Amino acid sequence: MATMKEIAQICGVSRGTVDRVINRRGKVRPETERMILQAVERMGYTKSMLGRALSVKRSQPVIGVVMCSEGNPFFDDVYAGLARAEEELLPYGVTVERRAMRGYDVDRQLALIDELAPSLSALVLQPVNDPRVEARVQQLKARGVPTVTSAWFWADLPASSRCCYVGSDYESGGATAAALLELMTQARGRVGVVAGAPTLMGHVARLRGFRKRLARCSELPVVAVENSLDDPARAYAVTRDMLRSHPEIDAMFVVTAGCEGVCRALISAGRAGEIRVVGYDDVPATREMMRLGIVRAVVCQQPFEQGYRSLRAAFDMVLSGEMMDDRRIIMENQIKLPENLSPVPGNGPFQD
Repeated sequence: MATMKEIAQICGVSRGTVDRVINRRGKVRPETERMILQAVERMGYTKSMLGRALSVKRSQPVIGVVMCSEGNPFFDDVYAGLARAEEELLPYGVTVERRAMRGYDVDRQLALIDELAPSLSALVLQPVNDPRVEARVQQLKARGVPTVTSAWFWADLPASSRCCYVGSDYESGGATAAALLELMTQARGRVGVVAGAPTLMGHVARLRGFRKRLARCSELPVVAVENSLDDPARAYAVTRDMLRSHPEIDAMFVVTAGCEGVCRALISAGRAGEIRVVGYDDVPATREMMRLGIVRAVVCQQPFEQGYRSLRAAFDMVLSGEMMDDRRIIMENQIKLPENLSPVPGNGPFQD
């Protein structure tokens, strides 16, 4: 379904004008009103939805957001996208309740979901890969509460009761990183991998895609893999130990957060710049390491758009009163090099 911003752009009017027409408040010129109504019907709204928008506003829906975001700068842009969508949903009386957690503790995530559950109209969730979390998603769906998941690789969860997935194709992202490393090394060398969390399917799928792609290169084997659990201090320690155990390593893939810790270990070992590093996400730490010439490239997954589209997808189901059937909104992988770094993070396509 189209957003008010998209309708406004098509019609050449402000979002406020579109809102006044949809919600039947304020005066709008008859010809403008006709044009907007034609556009909203053509782009996905129906007249029944217009009436439902008024009903939704009166009910003051609550959309919960639960993210494993504490200590991970990637989520700064995710939250910026959520904030933009939240701003657009204010006219509908929507309340967004956010909960953040550090790491991937299942009991902590279950507690946060249960805290929000009694008042929820919909849930946006970055779930830990655990049957108990899956069961909670199923319970919410049985109550008529749809769940939009992020950073949960759909192909590995055929039993999932989520209604919509918004995020990357993680296996493709891992393959993209492998292709970059192959080009940088001319397909020769020894690779060390600092992975993320084995309980987060996005990290597992990314590493799987990386390994599959490198399997084509017999002279570019992966000689060591260690998990950082998205902790920069742990990333530093496992990288330091990896380099001691495998001094032959001359290329590294950082699967998720922790790139700064990896680079500090390379600096301490006197191998910064010598070992070619490919990582993920255009965040302050990776931008600085790219400017220093330590990280050669990063694969980005459009976090602003992920946050924006997740909340909009949740609201679309609240507005329509219908649950999506495992819809997949996949972000395109983007490659950032020192030459095309953004001066400021978060320049997503939905920002003015």
